[in-house]
Amino acid sequence: MSAIDPHSLRVQAQTIEREQGAAAALKWVDRQLANGKPSADLWNFAGNIAMRAGDFQAASVRFGKAGDASPGVLEYAINQAIALTSAGDNRGALAVLELHKDAGQSDPRYGSVRANAARNAGKLADAVIWYDNTLHLDPRHKKALNGRARVALERAEADALKRFDHAITIDSGNADLWLGKAQALDVSGDTAGARTIAQQLVDQAPAWGEGLKFMAQLRLAAGEEDFTSHYSDAANKVPQAPNILNDWITQLAGLDFATEAAEVAARARKTFPDQPFFALLEAVHTGAAGNDEGAEALFAALDFGGQDRPLHEARHRIRRREFDRAEALLNTALEAQPWSVSAWALLGILWRCTDNPRADWLHEQADLYHAMPLHDAHSVLPSAIPLLHQLHDNSPLPLGQSLRGGTQTRGILFHRMEPEFAGLRDAILQTVAEFQARWPAPDPTHPLLRFAKTKLDLAGSWSVRLSGGGDFHTSHIHPLGIISSALYLEMPDAEAGHDRAGWLEIGRPPPDLRLDLEPLAMIEPKPGHLALFPSTLYHGTRPFPSGRRMTVAFDVVNGE
Repeated sequence: MSAIDPHSLRVQAQTIEREQGAAAALKWVDRQLANGKPSADLWNFAGNIAMRAGDFQAASVRFGKAGDASPGVLEYAINQAIALTSAGDNRGALAVLELHKDAGQSDPRYGSVRANAARNAGKLADAVIWYDNTLHLDPRHKKALNGRARVALERAEADALKRFDHAITIDSGNADLWLGKAQALDVSGDTAGARTIAQQLVDQAPAWGEGLKFMAQLRLAAGEEDFTSHYSDAANKVPQAPNILNDWITQLAGLDFATEAAEVAARARKTFPDQPFFALLEAVHTGAAGNDEGAEALFAALDFGGQDRPLHEARHRIRRREFDRAEALLNTALEAQPWSVSAWALLGILWRCTDNPRADWLHEQADLYHAMPLHDAHSVLPSAIPLLHQLHDNSPLPLGQSLRGGTQTRGILFHRMEPEFAGLRDAILQTVAEFQARWPAPDPTHPLLRFAKTKLDLAGSWSVRLSGGGDFHTSHIHPLGIISSALYLEMPDAEAGHDRAGWLEIGRPPPDLRLDLEPLAMIEPKPGHLALFPSTLYHGTRPFPSGRRMTVAFDVVNGE
């Protein structure tokens, strides 16, 4: 290999990037590096081009090579961690940074990047340590101020609002800080103050999705029937922004407004004919609204082959009882994403409809779902239940969830600082381990049993409180989990004439599939007990006539 002239390589790469884009420049640089003797600095240069090209995995590899060539250079480790975090590998980023902990203690950029990775990985206590260390070194560090305020909000720290106010004095033009302040005001009960800021954000940044979504949440909580009309206003102000219409569709569909979602998708398809994804969304929501013939015409005319199409079209084929075509589409979806919870869930329903014996293998083996008593329930629940009621008294009906009525606590419950919730989390993990120990033998081809010997952990966690007379969970799945659950805390008394009211149904298809398929099992909700089942099983609750029902739910994920 010959030596590379770094100056010439940079000049040529910059010219290509300017004229043809970052992806073309990266390909050219890679060819030069493959034929020469690249230095650590050149690997780092290639990593930066890959970051601008949006290829974060490629960037992490190149920054890693820079670090291998010069192990003592902190910059290369920080850059690799940023790339890994951007690619969603927060644990990988933390592992890289841990190797440089001593040098990083005195570097604000290191601390900010490490805190961000820790926060994304759900390690909020570690994030606090590194944000605080960064702010000790640089009290005006904008990213650390924002991140530390965000963690304070997520952990329900008493000074969260003050932290946002302080950060705003340093970075007053940061819309995310103003959004955080509005969210902190909402949590504190000052909905009027939150609404004022949200309106300002929507007026000043009408194409910003997070602001639009928060306004929709506030309007939904206020009981406004047309809680998404501000998306129409935003789309009129910024007609060239497709994300506004896409987000609008998402909010409508998340609460079963399928007809309205299809109408917005049709508008988007006409406004942005060069973005075929909107044609797919129109087909999806037209079918969900019950117009199968309209959906069929849209799917037939659709030449968009995106990764999500097979999964969406499979639902349409199931509605039309075209089970062979649906299975072929789901197999295509699993070729692209072998462990897609959504695809496996639909496949399980389809196999039951066609009497395929693999339905028994997927969901009906012994011990794949259970109602189990919570470990240490007598010691952890009496203190946790009153705190949960306090949270619910100031919690809204959430956007895009399975609730139809009732309230859901904000954020991730087990990220909060109250010791009562830490004790509850520990008790749940012990119960999950007892459930896992009962499973059949490990099976590397099974979406659940491949984790039979894996350490498990909790990801999302929240509490739901429903009132009798109409509140319920529609049939749904948790696509990011391995195991799903409901921990029953309070249940209404049984009433004569209301057989199994409020019970959990496991395996009943979602309403939009319009299948006359009974649930695989029904679980009676008993206070102090957990219902545990594979995340690939649809589940929902029966309405109940009166009283109150409160649960804690969570996703179990791979903890390794």
